[in-house]
Amino acid sequence: MEHVEYPKATLESVWAAFREADRQREESYTKFMQGLAESDARFEREMAASRTEFDKRMKEQEEADAKRAEADAKYKQEMAEADAKYKQERAEADAKYKQERAEADARFDKQSADFDRRMKNLNEMIGGVSNSNGMHAEEFFYNAINMGDKHLFGEHFDQCYSLLKRYQKENQEKCEQDILLINGKAVAIVEVKYRARKEDVQKVVNRLPKFRALYPEYKDHRVYLGLAAMSFDSGVQKESAKEGVAIVKQVGDTMVVNDAYLKAF
Repeated sequence: MEHVEYPKATLESVWAAFREADRQREESYTKFMQGLAESDARFEREMAASRTEFDKRMKEQEEADAKRAEADAKYKQEMAEADAKYKQERAEADAKYKQERAEADARFDKQSADFDRRMKNLNEMIGGVSNSNGMHAEEFFYNAINMGDKHLFGEHFDQCYSLLKRYQKENQEKCEQDILLINGKAVAIVEVKYRARKEDVQKVVNRLPKFRALYPEYKDHRVYLGLAAMSFDSGVQKESAKEGVAIVKQVGDTMVVNDAYLKAF
């Protein structure tokens, strides 16, 4: 092993070493404090910049919030105004509709009343004409039978009545005969129409039960049925032949009777 010799330490060299160590330590401390100051300064600058940015953003947020609040307030106001306008227009429209409806109803009621009045007058006129025609037919056939020899349906009748009515109070039955002819054994019932229709034949036949009920004094009499008219619809004569009802018609100034299919009830 090689032997190395170190210089011998002296007091002066020892103090020189201590002073060098102090110098280096002081230099290191100075650099450390300088670096720390620079770090603090840099931190302060960064914090100041951050605070400035934060304040800027907070201001922008506040401005945005203010604008949004203003927009919301404006929207609510516009909606309130629009709703109020809608309600006003709706109320005006409803009022106008009700007024127009009332006016329309009033016009309709007036027109209906006028129409009803005209229809009533027309019905009265038509009814008057119809009644007049019916009275003319009844008068013609009654005079033709009554002023003649009262020979009808193969029978000679003693009595001839026009528009003979009878009412039974007990059961409130009533019956009217346009022309009724009577002798000791037979009765002839003649229904008179100005214009005879097919359904009138059945109406004549349907009169028989009521006649039997209201005229019990003729319960043992033969009953003949006839339909007299100034004109006849098609099918009337065929229906009358089927039901055994005689047809009595006007030909010029005379009365013609078709009783080929007449039967006694």
